[in-house]
Amino acid sequence: MKFKTSFITLIGLCSVACDDTTDTIGIFTDSDNINASTSVYEASTQSLLADSVLSNSNSSYLGRMTDPETNMQIKAEFLAQFSTLENYEFPAYDLMVKNEQGEIEADSIEIRLYYEKYYGDENNPMKVDVYELDTANVVREDTTYYSNADFSRYINRHATGPITRKVFTTKDFTLSDDYLESSSYTPNIRIVLPKEYGTFIIKKYYENKDFFKNSYNFIHHVCPGFYFKLTDGDGTMVKMRVGAMNLYFRYKDAEKDTVYVGMSRFAATPEVLQNTYVENDGLAELIEHDTQCTYLKTPAGVFTEITLPVNEIYQEHLNDSISQAQFSLYRYNAANQESAFEVPQTLLLVRKQDMYTFFEEGKVPDEKTSYVTSFNSSYNTYTFSNISNLVSYCKRERNEESAKAGITPEAWEQQHQDWNKVVLIPVETNRDNSNNIVSVTHDMGLGSAKLVGGATDKLKIQVIYSTFN
Repeated sequence: MKFKTSFITLIGLCSVACDDTTDTIGIFTDSDNINASTSVYEASTQSLLADSVLSNSNSSYLGRMTDPETNMQIKAEFLAQFSTLENYEFPAYDLMVKNEQGEIEADSIEIRLYYEKYYGDENNPMKVDVYELDTANVVREDTTYYSNADFSRYINRHATGPITRKVFTTKDFTLSDDYLESSSYTPNIRIVLPKEYGTFIIKKYYENKDFFKNSYNFIHHVCPGFYFKLTDGDGTMVKMRVGAMNLYFRYKDAEKDTVYVGMSRFAATPEVLQNTYVENDGLAELIEHDTQCTYLKTPAGVFTEITLPVNEIYQEHLNDSISQAQFSLYRYNAANQESAFEVPQTLLLVRKQDMYTFFEEGKVPDEKTSYVTSFNSSYNTYTFSNISNLVSYCKRERNEESAKAGITPEAWEQQHQDWNKVVLIPVETNRDNSNNIVSVTHDMGLGSAKLVGGATDKLKIQVIYSTFN
């Protein structure tokens, strides 16, 4: 629906001489008349259920929380591989300290899961089972994994159970408060593995040093990674950026008269696979029964779908150029601010037909068919300042593709009902030193926003046109 229209005329912005050169390209002459008009249109919005999202983000999540809006539980578990330095070397075999049987033996081995934040109560006990994965069925780098993937099929088929179990709280009560608050401490969860597993890794090195030539060989022949499965606990979820597997051993110096403690570190970083599994129940019922607004919920997830009034925007402006198309989405304040999840800070606007391939193909916003914006806490809004390129693209695609198919534009619309639909998706972005976005991944944290819209409130899109006479 067209809401209102106003007109402004800009005449003779400047005077220049006219000749056969290109000096005046892009400069308005005294004969130029530019008519600018503004109209406001209404767009419909609705919540869109996303049963899963691409889960290869730079962060991993572990824990269980109850969504205060749905009163349903959200559970997150994850899979992680560990990398090795290229051509990694242990000390020479004859320098390694042996046990009484004359065999190499590790002193200990542990996994440290370093987290940057947690949700919920730091005192909640949570229980996790750690399963070794299978070198005969390695998680593939060339395969797309979504947050509902069954990672249990990659667990070592010969294992009779988890390699270890851990009950943890986000606050490590084995350490003093002074140390926990010091700058030298990085919050982490320490998981001790059986010493025998460390011995196995060392022996694999002396069996074939090529197994440690690179991370691919290490993962396929030595340590394929672990699955961290939550088995008990509620009220805490941890966001982890990096993990490390630390293997301790003893060795002698060249003279064999001094014994040293060595440590080999294998890291779980974005260079190897990290995938989060998410269970998030109750979302279908939420969006089915609450249609008087729209939602954004992470992880995996509810998005907001917008149907753009492309035909209406062009209906009376076939010969005009769209200079700007802008809209803002307003957020309702949470009923209980203390228990509410965080507001998603960054939104991706992408065409509905591209909402999966955008992430699978590692795309970044092009300001043509995809955009990002940030939450404005001062105004409680998300604003997309100019999607005019997208509106023009949709209209041009409709006309060109219907002509190619030899059908009317209206018939083409019926065959491509998502042609004018876009989706708002909470994301995380990474930027380079020049502030250019270099990657976009789904926001896998606990986030929620209730937006004005749905069946009762239409979204207002302000469009500015330019006409050159």
